[in-house]
Amino acid sequence: MTRVAVLGILCWVHAAAAGTHSLQGFGVATTEGTGFPEFVFLAMLDDVQYMSFNSTMKKPVFQTHWRNETKGREFRERRSWYILHGQQILKWSLINTVQHFNHTGVHTYQYMGGCELDDDGTRRAYLSHAYDGKDFISFDVETLTWVAAVPQAVFYKHKQEADPAWQQITLDYHRQDCFLLLEQYLQYGMETLQRKVRPAVTLIQRKARESAGTDVICHVTGFYPREVEVNWVRDGEAVLEEGVWSGEVLPNGDTTYQLRKILTVSPEDQKKHSYSCQVHHASLDEKMDVKWAPEAALNVGFVAGGVLAALGLIIAVIIGVHIWMKRASGARSPDYTAAQTKEQSDASSSSTSDDRCDPVAEKLTAQIENIQLS
Repeated sequence: MTRVAVLGILCWVHAAAAGTHSLQGFGVATTEGTGFPEFVFLAMLDDVQYMSFNSTMKKPVFQTHWRNETKGREFRERRSWYILHGQQILKWSLINTVQHFNHTGVHTYQYMGGCELDDDGTRRAYLSHAYDGKDFISFDVETLTWVAAVPQAVFYKHKQEADPAWQQITLDYHRQDCFLLLEQYLQYGMETLQRKVRPAVTLIQRKARESAGTDVICHVTGFYPREVEVNWVRDGEAVLEEGVWSGEVLPNGDTTYQLRKILTVSPEDQKKHSYSCQVHHASLDEKMDVKWAPEAALNVGFVAGGVLAALGLIIAVIIGVHIWMKRASGARSPDYTAAQTKEQSDASSSSTSDDRCDPVAEKLTAQIENIQLS
């Protein structure tokens, strides 16, 4: 299994709905001998990555510039505690599952869990595991039971439910501590999460590959928040769907996003109609309308096409190392099967903790000492 494949399994990101904030963690344990770290973990606040860790590091790295160093240190210590102990549990889960199946070779065990908080105070928490990229088992926070996704996971369910100490830690985190951490993080990260950054729009023309027409690329980039609406419009009125290809919203690596929409126009339609790319975004007081001038674009069409191809290759190399997993349903029933699209998950946020940090850590440390992992 390649590094890209492992990252593809790991880096599925759930975008919370409007009015909802989420704190999520994604981890993967890998059998030895791959040349890849045996444990990799990253954490997200909404759609912004704030922390990463792997087994070659001494401690997690937080991509946050703390505004309150004292509170920030408390938060980091508390969050790091969960991550380091989660590493032990995930490695234990992998070893036990591989032994149960009597498997050899390279295998992975994945974790995805976290909590969501709606503006109206509604809370949701979730925890799911996968083995070799397929749903394996999940924890129902409401009923406090482990639910096997496949018959082969029943043995794991019995192991978990027979361990009251770890059951209590799992319950405490998903019913209390995750929401406490989320609320504290939002307190210090809201400036980042609520900011609005205007998009930049560029039109690039190239010869269509499968017709005699012209492809016009509307490249919208540098915007935040993630939600954006981009349309190709004919003669200032008709929103076009036919002949339009839409890419996905991709991260730029600086907490902003980009999106491309490509319109294919026949030579006849170029003469009869005018076209513009319209952008609607929270940072704009009114829609942005960028008109396409084919006469001007023809002079640089081939040059722009070559530049675009070169840039595409560079971007593919840079962001190709992160493959994002997609799914049709929400985060409470995640699908770990990797759907490969070229993206880069790299962002940052800010957060903190409070004085309740130390008692919780002490309580959890006492509980973890009683866990029998073998």
